[in-house]
Amino acid sequence: MTEDEIIDGLPTPDEGSEEMFEHFRLVADKGQSPIRVDKYISTHVEYTSRHRVQLAIKNGYVLVNDKVAKANTIIRPEDVIRFVMPYQRRGVEILPEDIPLNIVYEDDDVLVVNKPAGMVVHPGHGHFSGTLINALAFHLGLSQGPDAEDERMGILVHRIDKDTSGLLLVAKNPEAQLNLAGQFFVHSIDRLYVAVVWGNIQEDEGTITTTIGRDPNDRLRFRVYDDPEKGKIAITHYKVIERLGFITVVECRLETGRTHQIRVHMSHIGHPLFNDERYGGSEIRKGTIYTKYKQFIQNCFEICPRQALHAKTLGFDHPSSGKRVFFDSTLPEDMTALIEKWRKYTATLPTQS
Repeated sequence: MTEDEIIDGLPTPDEGSEEMFEHFRLVADKGQSPIRVDKYISTHVEYTSRHRVQLAIKNGYVLVNDKVAKANTIIRPEDVIRFVMPYQRRGVEILPEDIPLNIVYEDDDVLVVNKPAGMVVHPGHGHFSGTLINALAFHLGLSQGPDAEDERMGILVHRIDKDTSGLLLVAKNPEAQLNLAGQFFVHSIDRLYVAVVWGNIQEDEGTITTTIGRDPNDRLRFRVYDDPEKGKIAITHYKVIERLGFITVVECRLETGRTHQIRVHMSHIGHPLFNDERYGGSEIRKGTIYTKYKQFIQNCFEICPRQALHAKTLGFDHPSSGKRVFFDSTLPEDMTALIEKWRKYTATLPTQS
């Protein structure tokens, strides 16, 4: 991720990015006096604190001359310091709003929420109220202006698109955030999505591995590149759940978490998500030319007026106990109704396509 893709410390312009780590590289001056690494970093990086730096050191995210740093590591002239930390909220006023939340689980460290389709995750880009963060600020009793020093609003560990429904993981303290963000960083979080896609996927299961980067012609879109220098590696494992004539219901397991990854990957293999306007799924891609069929599809779009994608399950190591925990959610009503409507339609077909 380049610097021009970062605004207020968050990837832009979409809600889907799960690349929640910011990368830093510092080189100590030739005249640098000996100084502890935590103090050096906290005085050379804006919008951070020594406590947050110490948490990064504790979790092994700080390297000095390519060796994992300890809290008492001393920085000397021309030392090279490389480290990563979760993106931090900067310059955005967070106002609590009493918005109902579907909380699946909560304890002192984490909260798992089932986000409805249509809710923006983080304020910004024309959405400064009614977001999940505003609702969480109310639930957690937090109120912050853009210059607040309290770091507790850096609670989201990952995000999903506005029109994608499903499970999101929230950290309730900096220690939990850094631990969980690290699990995302090394791809040890289990994330399973259910999607409805156009067409009859030939294979029962498969893996899509590509480079994904931002589309230079439309910064609201991402695309697949042959050149690995133009994006980042993205890996999606899929498995067919049900074949329904001109559509397929699939499970998608993310190995990486790039912006719009499932949407881009399924479109790339010729099976865009049903009613995904941005990636070509909001028009008829498979089926007949008859007026009755066109009306059927229009009715389906009205039943599920967004991309048919739901973050169904989530698994991670609890930041305090270390125990592996899993959470599951049911498909939302719009996707359930969509699938049932296709089942009824498919039953009327003389042969399966």
